[in-house]
Amino acid sequence: MTLLKPDAVFDVPGAPDWLAIDESVWVSNEPKNTVARLDAKTNKVIAVIPVGKEPCSGLTTGFGSLWVPLCGDQALARVDLKEGKVTATIPIGIGDSEGGLASGAGSIWLVTDKKGTLARIDPASNKVVAEIQVPAGSFTVAFGEGAVWVTGTQTNVLTRINPETNLVVESIPVGKAPRFLTIGGGFVWTLNQTSGDVSKVDPKTNKVVETIEVGVPGGGGEIAFGEGSVWVTSFEFPISRIDPVTNKVVQQFAGEGGDSIRVGLGSVWLSNLRAGNVWRLDPRRVMATVGQ
Repeated sequence: MTLLKPDAVFDVPGAPDWLAIDESVWVSNEPKNTVARLDAKTNKVIAVIPVGKEPCSGLTTGFGSLWVPLCGDQALARVDLKEGKVTATIPIGIGDSEGGLASGAGSIWLVTDKKGTLARIDPASNKVVAEIQVPAGSFTVAFGEGAVWVTGTQTNVLTRINPETNLVVESIPVGKAPRFLTIGGGFVWTLNQTSGDVSKVDPKTNKVVETIEVGVPGGGGEIAFGEGSVWVTSFEFPISRIDPVTNKVVQQFAGEGGDSIRVGLGSVWLSNLRAGNVWRLDPRRVMATVGQ
């Protein structure tokens, strides 16, 4: 990691964790009960917004808002993207502190308990309009390829839901303890915590077409797609870059840092939980950095 030169370092004292990107970059801070807004034009922290107790389990943007699960309040905070203010706090269960929610098909999707209740929230009313049963021990949701996808961490499956019918249409066996997932390049990618590998799922066939050894077993971690690569973070290896064509890890950086990773606004964004900061990296500079 010492070989990498970030374009910018944003100080976010506390424990900067989950990331989401729209015109700004947003990062949650659980011990401070806040989210910080990072301006990509000036490379400065331009706002710190109190959102409620213990923001956790991901961030997502959609419908003019940032959506923030709150483990301490068992609620979902809605923050106006322009004003940077909480406009609603929706009482709702949070399935696990280590998870994620999604925006898509006119809704927000969130697992609300350890039994596998997936809630569909209508942003027009801020109310749950449907509940879908997925395997118990499912925690992270993503939207893409015309479907809602949920990782079954305790059952080693990826569940596919049709948002037009609210029905589970497929249960796909993947690696051990899939937790985080991303969608890009025409595939769904799950980061499997027990084995520290990545399952590549083809949504056309609903089958795993490749298992990619990354060597990052253990809790935490995250995965993102963008700028032509799959990006994985973990505490021992803050950045691993996978070529989605060859299905190989083509770069891996060891050292301090990492926790959450996202790609947007032409950059890779890495939250460094223990260091209390967020790095902004030029993906071309990352790709040009040769390991020693």
